[in-house]
Amino acid sequence: MGVPRQAGWRLTTASLQDRDGAFRITAALRETFSTITLAWADAGYTGRFVRDARKIWDLAVAIVKRPDQTKGSVLLHRRWVVERSFAWLTKFRRLVRDYDTLPAAREAVIWTVATWQLSNRPTR
Repeated sequence: MGVPRQAGWRLTTASLQDRDGAFRITAALRETFSTITLAWADAGYTGRFVRDARKIWDLAVAIVKRPDQTKGSVLLHRRWVVERSFAWLTKFRRLVRDYDTLPAAREAVIWTVATWQLSNRPTR
């Protein structure tokens, strides 16, 4: 999913391992949003990334793990936020199919859909 280019973000290739890409994204995140102190990640990011995030960027990374004894589908802490957001985005057919050939076009559609969804959400 794309994010603003002016914020220093970059798309990565599909051949780049997620843990390696996380270093690039986290560096750009800290440049733009210096007040963030906590990030959640799944078990694939344990180890070096967690240590380096704390040491280099002073960022705590909380690993959300699946309980060892569970079988089947389980609700994991904080993961539902991401899954719910993806579900909301896929209500729009344009985001379900790959019609776009340029990443910038796909990013523009995601921003449009997210803006539309937030503007139609009732305020508290």
